[in-house]
Amino acid sequence: MLRVMVIGMLICTAGCGPQAGVPTPAASPVELTVFAAASLTDAFTEIGAAFAGAHPGTKITFNFGGSQTLRTQLEQGAVADVFASASKKDMDAAVTSGLVADGEARVFVRNRLVVIAPKSNPAGLTALEDLARPGVKIVLAAENVPVGGYARQALANMSQSFGAAFKDRVLANVVSDEDNVKQVVAKVRLGEADAGIVYTSDVTPAVAPQVVTLAVPDEFNVVAAYPMAVLKSAPHSDLAAGFVKYVLASEGQAALAKWGFIPVRP
Repeated sequence: MLRVMVIGMLICTAGCGPQAGVPTPAASPVELTVFAAASLTDAFTEIGAAFAGAHPGTKITFNFGGSQTLRTQLEQGAVADVFASASKKDMDAAVTSGLVADGEARVFVRNRLVVIAPKSNPAGLTALEDLARPGVKIVLAAENVPVGGYARQALANMSQSFGAAFKDRVLANVVSDEDNVKQVVAKVRLGEADAGIVYTSDVTPAVAPQVVTLAVPDEFNVVAAYPMAVLKSAPHSDLAAGFVKYVLASEGQAALAKWGFIPVRP
């Protein structure tokens, strides 16, 4: 009987243990989920790849969209590690809702506005005042979208120089309110509008050859501050804090500057 038991144990050891030459399955990567404003798509995609490369075993999943939409998703129970907003208003609402770890958010970059038109410039726009001309088709982000709110604020600033009715005349030309800034860019590129107001960072190397731009002078422009925070429900809070730190470090700031943003540090 003892001999039979020993033989059985040897068979099990040979058949049940790791087999020589058979690789052990790799551990699943740690997935860091980042909710980020649509305007950050190109810059954060590059930053995410660099961060993942510096942290083997890490996979970064981005959810890009309008800051107000992302904040609503989080309030409704969506789970993420980091929230990067194009709006202090939406980040403040997230803090008030108890979504942000330690109630702390940091501004990590800034952005400016610019007017874009299709390359063919069908409306013949040459100055900001032309936006109020009857018949000019304008597309903006909706007012509750950060860039849409900033655009309307800039139009109000212009009214101080171009006449009290300027903002209302421009808004009367708006043919579409979009959910995020990328949709504004897309409609202008496709010629579905004569002009749109977007961030300077949205005139990327891929977009620039397809549009013409009208600069918005400092006296009218609105500089957007982008805050970022680790979320209280973050499944990987330490890694999330590392991502925020990376974005604020020289490598992250250089990538943001490359994509047309205004870094918060040299």
